[in-house]
Amino acid sequence: MQFKHPEILYALFLLIIPIIVHLFQLRRFQKVEFTNVKFLKDLISQTRKSSQLKKWLTLITRMLILAGLIFAFAQPYFSNNDQFNTKSETVIYLDNSFSMQAKGGNGTLLNSAIQELLEVVDENETISFFTNDVYFPNTTLKAIKNELIQLQYAPSQLTYDAAVLKGKQAFSKDNQSLKHLIMISDFQQKIEDFNTVIDSTFSLKLVQLQPELINNVAIDSAYILKKTSENIELTVNLSNQGAPIENLPISVFNDAKLVAKSAVVITDKSSATFTLPLQNSFNGKLVIEDANLQYDNSLFFNLEQAEHINILAINDADDSFLKKIYTKDEFNYTSLQFKALNYNLINDQNLIILNELKSIPNSLITALKAFTDNGGTILIIPSSNINLSSYNQILISYNNSGFSTLIPEGKKITSINYSHPILQQVFDKKVSNFQYPKTQEFYKFSSMNSASILSYENGDSFLSSVDKMYVFSAALNSENSNFKNSPLIVPILYNIGKQSLKISQLYYTIATKNNIDISTKLAQDDILTLKNGDHSVIPLQQTFTNKVALTTNEYPDVSGIIGVYNKDTRLKNLSFNFNRNESNLNYYNLKTIEGATVSNSITTAINDIKSTTNINELWKWFVIFALTFLVIEMLILKLIK
Repeated sequence: MQFKHPEILYALFLLIIPIIVHLFQLRRFQKVEFTNVKFLKDLISQTRKSSQLKKWLTLITRMLILAGLIFAFAQPYFSNNDQFNTKSETVIYLDNSFSMQAKGGNGTLLNSAIQELLEVVDENETISFFTNDVYFPNTTLKAIKNELIQLQYAPSQLTYDAAVLKGKQAFSKDNQSLKHLIMISDFQQKIEDFNTVIDSTFSLKLVQLQPELINNVAIDSAYILKKTSENIELTVNLSNQGAPIENLPISVFNDAKLVAKSAVVITDKSSATFTLPLQNSFNGKLVIEDANLQYDNSLFFNLEQAEHINILAINDADDSFLKKIYTKDEFNYTSLQFKALNYNLINDQNLIILNELKSIPNSLITALKAFTDNGGTILIIPSSNINLSSYNQILISYNNSGFSTLIPEGKKITSINYSHPILQQVFDKKVSNFQYPKTQEFYKFSSMNSASILSYENGDSFLSSVDKMYVFSAALNSENSNFKNSPLIVPILYNIGKQSLKISQLYYTIATKNNIDISTKLAQDDILTLKNGDHSVIPLQQTFTNKVALTTNEYPDVSGIIGVYNKDTRLKNLSFNFNRNESNLNYYNLKTIEGATVSNSITTAINDIKSTTNINELWKWFVIFALTFLVIEMLILKLIK
């Protein structure tokens, strides 16, 4: 038997006090004389024996009462193994992703988990605690109680393997301590597999919280289906997990005003289309009603007058194919012959196309370099007869490899880099059976320092990109190539033009990196701010001659419509929404995780950790013993005469 407070055992010396009191009593018997003392002597003898027995029984019970209380305050316990003497460390991960909004038996899964933690974990026990977006090392629940109660849902979630790694890093480097990692989540199935490897340095306890109902309706996405001079047709995609719904209302608001309403029948997926007026500014919000997850019941978007992208084509060849792609509804397309080039026009452009120039003079190279340094983009289409030296001079200035020689061989263009940014949303799947375009001759790059977008059958690059430059390796005129007739030319050239100025999208996704170009000219030392009500923040930004490039990542952290301001002047609005990855309520079967202990109760996991030390506390028993002997003493005093 061991004691938490062994110093209290010194109080056992106090047991000598009742012994002294009982053994050295000053009370003596008084003799009374009678004429006949025969019967009196017998009575005196009998009383002394009874008094002596009662005295010793009372002494014993009082000593036991005092000893029981002393032992109780010393808090004795039994430890069945040596783990009690080993330091124990506990790290707790609580998933606060949006799927934890699902309803459990006592409210949402997140709120139920927080309440159970506050009830079960000793508020003074040292733990490390973290969620998807906050971390509290070496703290106590008492210290972070307010933060726990006010814990919000996180727009992004750690992968489960990353959570295990982060929890492992929270442990100390003491190899002798017992380490316990508790992960509390619904363990929703993700794209990434949960294949964590458990080692012997810590024990992993998985607490899988399960919702009562696995039903959810979500607004997945929205996009502009069609645009006219007066109206916009907005299509909304919805998904349903659960029983089919015969009548699901969908509402469209402009600010707080209801402008349209519809209803759909949805089994698995469905969509609805709204015709909205083309206005200078439309701060839209799509809303459905669903009792389960709340974060995906609304989607913000905004419509504003489209910004036209400025494109300048410097030509030594026919550019009719460019005019058909860069139309007036989206682009301000300017076509100039090389001999008539006005250099003052260059800085006002977003994209400059060198269309089959035979030579690029140094003055133009210098102007183009300054243009791209200010955020512009250039596209080079070489002629079949070029000045290699001048072309290589501009290519090398952009860290690209130059042309080595002209290859007079016909080659098919067979390889497509589907992961390149200008092609990511062009193809639904990889295509391998279309009619390959070809060229009669092309320029071979001396080496490949750039990313290839389209390649020939022998691996040489037909279209490549580096920094702010796109380069074809062959002329596109009809005598040399049939690429103009290929279905590839429109999406490639169109996307090059669109990405030269990152025009605001219908909406952006929170907790992802968003690059947004704002067409404006700022005075020196001016900066742009993002404002949402009284809350404002200065985003990461880079100022160019005719635009400001914004980058958002961690802000905003709530969905809604954010204003972009230059001082007190609003330039435009941007809409942000949470990622819909959490809307699909499918869960892992954790029984396949080897080396982990799985339960559906936080209480069970915490009690399992406590039981590993095998400590049997005995102080309650000694309190019971003391009370029992107190009762016995009272009975002795009352019953023994």
